[in-house]
Amino acid sequence: MGCGKSTHGKKIAGLLKMSFVDLDAYIQKKESKTVQFIFDNEGENEFRRLETKYLNEIVNEKKEQVISLGGGTVCYNDNLSLIKKNGVLIYIEMSPAALASRLEKSKQKRPLLKNVLSSELESFIEKKLQERNQFYKQAHIIVKGIDLNHLQLHQLLIDYK
Repeated sequence: MGCGKSTHGKKIAGLLKMSFVDLDAYIQKKESKTVQFIFDNEGENEFRRLETKYLNEIVNEKKEQVISLGGGTVCYNDNLSLIKKNGVLIYIEMSPAALASRLEKSKQKRPLLKNVLSSELESFIEKKLQERNQFYKQAHIIVKGIDLNHLQLHQLLIDYK
């Protein structure tokens, strides 16, 4: 959350001449509900079920595309394995302080953060990162997010392949 996945993803997709898919936006379109609505009214478990369903749908299209995943996507069901078998997974790593600074203004739009007090935001993010780190560290490419630009990211992908 807040590391620049969607921003970098769109730019990388353009450079690679691929389509770009934001998984959260895809879910919202398919369900005709916002992610926030799903979390609030149907719960996180239902959101994670839908997330896996639609991730599979996207991957099964078998076309080359750049997909921006939600911060928890790789942590649930068999999503990590699915992603790693079918593409190159990039983890854009940032410190809790840097993420908190970026996320402070958009807290209300993010289901996991909307009830977190500003004074507790950084520690909440730190805890989430600790919980998810075992999944994030399995990415094919791990890159520092501070001062990252899409051209550097593009080069890392070229070098990886």
